[in-house]
Amino acid sequence: MRLTRPIAIAALSTGFVTVLSAPSFAAEGDATVSILHGVPEATVDVYANGDVLLEDFEPGTITDPMPLPAGEYDLKVTAAGAGADGDAVIEAQDVAVEAGTNITVAAHLDADGNPVLTPFANDVSATEPGQARLTVRHTAAAPAVDVRANGEVAFADVTNPKEGKTDLAAGTISADVVLAGTDDVAIGPADVTLKEGTNTIVYAWGSAEDDNLDLAVQEISGLHSSPGGVPSGTGGQADTGSYAAMGAAGAAAVLAGGAVLLMTRRVSPVRD
Repeated sequence: MRLTRPIAIAALSTGFVTVLSAPSFAAEGDATVSILHGVPEATVDVYANGDVLLEDFEPGTITDPMPLPAGEYDLKVTAAGAGADGDAVIEAQDVAVEAGTNITVAAHLDADGNPVLTPFANDVSATEPGQARLTVRHTAAAPAVDVRANGEVAFADVTNPKEGKTDLAAGTISADVVLAGTDDVAIGPADVTLKEGTNTIVYAWGSAEDDNLDLAVQEISGLHSSPGGVPSGTGGQADTGSYAAMGAAGAAAVLAGGAVLLMTRRVSPVRD
């Protein structure tokens, strides 16, 4: 993957391949934007208003956070090397990016397997001392699931493209994921360790029908105090086969309920 903005070195940590970055501070008037590639088997280029933003972008990758001037953007995803005039794999017109926001734009499959773009607003509000924030996002062509914590259903019927989040004590949580309304375990059980003052965001992506479900993990740090700039984050490539870790993260995240983010002319959450 080659980016038109700097990407830092990759490191293997706790079973995930993560991209480690120095803090990314957006100037006044900028938004902080990360991009997730969750469309299987498609290396792509990403354009914003006709200018290349990412090249050779591989599935399962989340970029480092990038400062982007506020305004409206026409976003277009093409096959790698097709050029700005190439056929769009996915596109969205007049997407409003607001100053001071922290968002992740996910290129992924909808529940029926069609490529779509969904902007998610990342919660970077301060956490209480000793607390961590956990967010799970269903961006896979997969059926609804129930997420269980310690064997009990914490959230039922989680569907694409819903998200759930909660703040909880930093530490280790055990959970699993079952097919909605059943005891058939799809992911887990497993444990996950959450760091104080972070928002750990877990994305389920891929296709259940094509048997390539996977996960990607994004971590936004610096939430335990009032930072001097926009909180930074680390993006990550999926760790093939580590579905159990996604299950553990997902169970805790959905304790607070779901919120759906739809691509409209403005980037804004739509609550259930």
